[in-house]
Amino acid sequence: MKSSTEPRGGVDCTWVFAYGSLIWDPGFDPQEQVVARLDGWYRRFCLRSLRYRGTFDEPGLVLALDAGEGSYCEGVALAIPRAAEEPVMASIRARELFNPAYREIRAPLQLQDGRVVQAFTYVVNRDHAQYGDFTPAQQAEMIATAAGERGPNVDYLFNTAEHLSKHGIADPMLDRLSAEVRTLQRELT
Repeated sequence: MKSSTEPRGGVDCTWVFAYGSLIWDPGFDPQEQVVARLDGWYRRFCLRSLRYRGTFDEPGLVLALDAGEGSYCEGVALAIPRAAEEPVMASIRARELFNPAYREIRAPLQLQDGRVVQAFTYVVNRDHAQYGDFTPAQQAEMIATAAGERGPNVDYLFNTAEHLSKHGIADPMLDRLSAEVRTLQRELT
């Protein structure tokens, strides 16, 4: 009998739960990608980005998983072959944990195909200075105008919403925010 942590091919792997840019820019070639659900957490724009999608003078916003009783987040489980685990996880950790705004956890995921796997993911550190509880209007304004090392903040939002949709994942909050940001962009030009 195969372990529930193995992809269909039977090769042992490590799983990472992607809920934002790791979906569309994982930085590696996943052995397998499966829609998955993580219980007890939800996706939200609650971290100021002072580097990748904003600056100190004009912060952007990036997604994080925030804890919420009864909540869940749908995203994509990415399988990393064990042979590539060390360099791939080092790269992901360098990207996600360059400061303590995120914490790495390992949690059970329910894969769309019925398997349950343990996966690494990155959740918000509410005690970090970059954490904030922003209104939808504040989120839209910051995202519409900010840019950082990895480009405009709007690209992060739009790419995430587009790729969630391509995977059949509905996120009404991101859809509403995308519409509001597009309205602001039209007003700013």
